[in-house]
Amino acid sequence: MKIFPAIDIKDKKCVRLIKGDFENKTEYETSPIDQAGKYKDYGFKNLHIVDLDGALTGETVNLDIIKDIVGKFDLKVEVGGGIRNLDSNQKYIDAGAEKVILGSAAIKDKSFLEEACQKFLNKIALGLDAKDGYLSVSGWKESSNQLTLDYLKEVNDYGINRLIYTDINRDGMKQSPNFEETSKVADVSNCPVIISGGVSSMEDVKKAKGLKNIEGIIVGKAIYDGDIELDELAREINA
Repeated sequence: MKIFPAIDIKDKKCVRLIKGDFENKTEYETSPIDQAGKYKDYGFKNLHIVDLDGALTGETVNLDIIKDIVGKFDLKVEVGGGIRNLDSNQKYIDAGAEKVILGSAAIKDKSFLEEACQKFLNKIALGLDAKDGYLSVSGWKESSNQLTLDYLKEVNDYGINRLIYTDINRDGMKQSPNFEETSKVADVSNCPVIISGGVSSMEDVKKAKGLKNIEGIIVGKAIYDGDIELDELAREINA
């Protein structure tokens, strides 16, 4: 199972949000590039990056930082945050991203998702952010009034290469992921699923390994707050 340490970038700093709330954020002293180097030093191979400035503006604000991280550390990076057109997709792929995560724009316009999957084969990950079974969009500020599983069934054959499922109620809360709901999504999904939101302990990571159609797990705030030690997490990479 792949382990994805997370880097959320805002104003060129590493930050973590609580339930996606930009007003409820913690800033960390380390820079995104230094943090990526730290993950590389511990032996991690994959990295989850969200450009929070991009999520707010719809532009590839931190493209240079992401390009530096890929170039310096040769990590397999999946990147998301406000990617609303094919041009932004192309920029991230040209920067060396292994996967580009489409979220709100793909949920609002399924044809955009389908076109991106066709143009960028095996490069598109779909980010499904849900609250009480319904998808949320626009930085989680609004509900799409669309059931997660209904939407997934509609786009399942588009050629999505990876699915990232986040339970918003758990994100940044360190209360363990919503394994039950994630398993329902994984049962329906034609592509492997990444667990996101709420990882609080090594027990969560180990539990994820036993689930069907799960490719990996994203670990964020628990690393920054010291609840999960990087050396212990790194031992799970090849365990």
